[in-house]
Amino acid sequence: MPGYAVKRIDEMEAAFGGAFRRARAELGANAFGFQVIELPPNSGDLAPEHDHSFDGQEEVYAVLRGSGEIEIEGDAYAIDPETMVRVSAGVRRRLRGGPQGIRVLAIGGVPGAAYEPHPYTQLGGPEELPDPTAS
Repeated sequence: MPGYAVKRIDEMEAAFGGAFRRARAELGANAFGFQVIELPPNSGDLAPEHDHSFDGQEEVYAVLRGSGEIEIEGDAYAIDPETMVRVSAGVRRRLRGGPQGIRVLAIGGVPGAAYEPHPYTQLGGPEELPDPTAS
């Protein structure tokens, strides 16, 4: 396998009804997690509210196109391609698409730990999110 990868986002494997592109796996990256999340216009509560208490992962969100909002612990913040957001593991968050929809690059990792991909981020992986109550 060569030491690089080039692939258009729209050609990457999609999951969860097309809202989740398995970008990390498509590009063969293993040092940290990242996915592309795409939500339709005015998507409301389509994306699940979640945190990463179960795995300790913090996330950074960068909007690639469109606009929307991120709700963090009940407070809503407008986001667009000029805005980046970092959220710690135990903090609840939810993305929503605005009038044009939104495409977001979500980058994650556990501070001080080697990256371990979840099965749902693998090519051909399940379309089930981890159960945060499972031990």
